[in-house]
Amino acid sequence: MPSLAVSRSAEESLTPQKRRLRSNSTAAPETPISAPTKRKSPRRCLDSSPSSHPTVSTRNDSIGQISNSSKSLAEELSDDFSAKLNWNPSDASQVSAVKEVLHVSTAPPTIVCREEEQRRVFDFCKACVQKEQSGSLYMCGCPGTGKSLSMEKVSNWLIEWARDGGFEAPEVLSINCTALTSSSQIFGKIVDNGYVKVKTSGTTVPLQHLQNLYSQKQQSSSSKMLLIIADELDYLITKDRAVLHDLFMLTTLPFSRCILIGIANAIDLADRFLPKLQSLNCKPLVVTYRAYSKDQILQILQERLKALPHIVFHPQALELCARKVAAASGDMRKALSVCRSAVEVLEAEVRDSTNNMDSDTQGNSVVKIDHMAAALSKAFRTPVIDTIQSLPQHQQIILCSAVKFFRGGKKDTVVGELNKSYVETCKSRMIPPVGISEFLSMCRVLNDQGLVKLGQSRGDDKLKRVTLTVDEADINFALQGVRFFRNCLQ
Repeated sequence: MPSLAVSRSAEESLTPQKRRLRSNSTAAPETPISAPTKRKSPRRCLDSSPSSHPTVSTRNDSIGQISNSSKSLAEELSDDFSAKLNWNPSDASQVSAVKEVLHVSTAPPTIVCREEEQRRVFDFCKACVQKEQSGSLYMCGCPGTGKSLSMEKVSNWLIEWARDGGFEAPEVLSINCTALTSSSQIFGKIVDNGYVKVKTSGTTVPLQHLQNLYSQKQQSSSSKMLLIIADELDYLITKDRAVLHDLFMLTTLPFSRCILIGIANAIDLADRFLPKLQSLNCKPLVVTYRAYSKDQILQILQERLKALPHIVFHPQALELCARKVAAASGDMRKALSVCRSAVEVLEAEVRDSTNNMDSDTQGNSVVKIDHMAAALSKAFRTPVIDTIQSLPQHQQIILCSAVKFFRGGKKDTVVGELNKSYVETCKSRMIPPVGISEFLSMCRVLNDQGLVKLGQSRGDDKLKRVTLTVDEADINFALQGVRFFRNCLQ
């Protein structure tokens, strides 16, 4: 049996080899089998990650400080979240560390889920600096979608890129428009900060100073570009919108050195003032920040929590928070606030039950679904939501039908049209609809509770006007916990 002997000897010779590989023996790298065990550097792993944009990766390579932070992030991503130890909610130092990580003022080292928006803003600013050309950009989106935080990161990247590339770094002037006593004061802020060298006089207003300066060739060829970041731009909206128009027109003057970045929460603000700006030949590039989805909120929370050495939240608790906040508003600040509140709920529970719990139980506590549900209820619970959730099923279906009907942009309709939408919703869910008289009676009940407004009609009741008086987000949040209504609202 020579073949059998050979196979056994081969097997015996391979077995120590595998054991040495598993034990990370020093001899392992010399063997061909050990070659696949080599790993890329954390920096290369990050660049090759599908979640990282190639442009952002190239920028990180050119900026040493950003590269170092990305490297540490890659090392954190390599840690197994489930391998961490549970935290002790009775330890004040651990609780303080958790709350600090979840605080809205704590800027994360890397902004995830906004790579494309940051790339567009960075490329725009970089092109302006390279060409020494003025320009304007408008960032809009719902509150808590990362606009201001993204711009702060982009401005830092821009300065580092300019210095590394041999360009003159622009001066950065950040203005929060809510702090201005009057809308025209923004021009005084630009002049008074010393970034713009003008000879002031008592008779000329700051806007005229800037217009005169950028209308003639500047004597000094070394004058820097000026990056103006105007946050909360919608506070500059006046009755004639002259201040807003004058601000953007500064970038169109022949010798302007301004890069204007306007940030506002109002998504429709662009529709209101862009046509006029276009006619003035100063239409800005628009970058829209959409509300965060459930998966994006979950990813951002996990990225923040990876900085902690302990498991603080049960995965299902984080998913519940992300789902509820995404359905209500998509506001990341709200999600962080809810998570901090859930930690406080657990704190209070541990504190109240200290005498009934042993030390092991307290040390292994994490924020569970019930803690998160209590925090969500505290954050979103309003009398309107309570009222909607306590309604009978058919009245809730009427509200769902109204939400779907008014999504097309209509403000109101007649009872007959709303009844048709209600009947279609019932039939699509295999539920027998009520008659028109009972439907009118339920509409009157909803009117009495302040959920809809029912108008007057001299003749047929079907011609009465119906208007939804509560926010669509409140109806979504109140009914999204039931799959039937969640499907109705889709």
